[in-house]
Amino acid sequence: MPYTVTSTPIPEVLILEPQVFGDARGFFYESFNARDFAQATGLVLSFVQDNHSKSAKGVLRGLHYQIRHPQGKLVRVVQGEVFDVVVDLRMSSPTFGQWHGVHLSADNHRQLWVPPGFAHGFLVLSESAEFLYKTTDYWYPEHERSLLWNDPDVGVQWPTGVTPQLAAKDLAGLLLRDAEVFTDGTTG
Repeated sequence: MPYTVTSTPIPEVLILEPQVFGDARGFFYESFNARDFAQATGLVLSFVQDNHSKSAKGVLRGLHYQIRHPQGKLVRVVQGEVFDVVVDLRMSSPTFGQWHGVHLSADNHRQLWVPPGFAHGFLVLSESAEFLYKTTDYWYPEHERSLLWNDPDVGVQWPTGVTPQLAAKDLAGLLLRDAEVFTDGTTG
């Protein structure tokens, strides 16, 4: 199996570790194969957009989501290291309001499946990081929302020792109790 899949405390959120072939010259792995992804996860998805960002140490991007046209995201890091976080915003879910975090790095090659209906963000832990993600829907700025990164009711335990640097839109993120969430269970 080209992927090892590990479930998280939020069952729909999955950690994928691809099979990496390496030697003294370097390494090779398939970062995505639709057939193998479907076989490993049971998910048949159509990705429509790839995004690539580079951020300096301490940059915190998120916690973002689209209230209409929600995006599923398959995320990974190709340079550096981040602490990646998801928050369940599906009101009908037994894990509503809960978060999960995982370290993603160029060294561990992990990927994280973030289903539609979740807020997502990351904190850069290395001097810089390049972050790649595939999405199941297009970006619609009019539907984008930000959940406040440090909402005490959510209680994300961000790594210490790094001072977060946030964009204005993320500093203005809403508390979960005030945020638009997914109420019908269909996330769309």
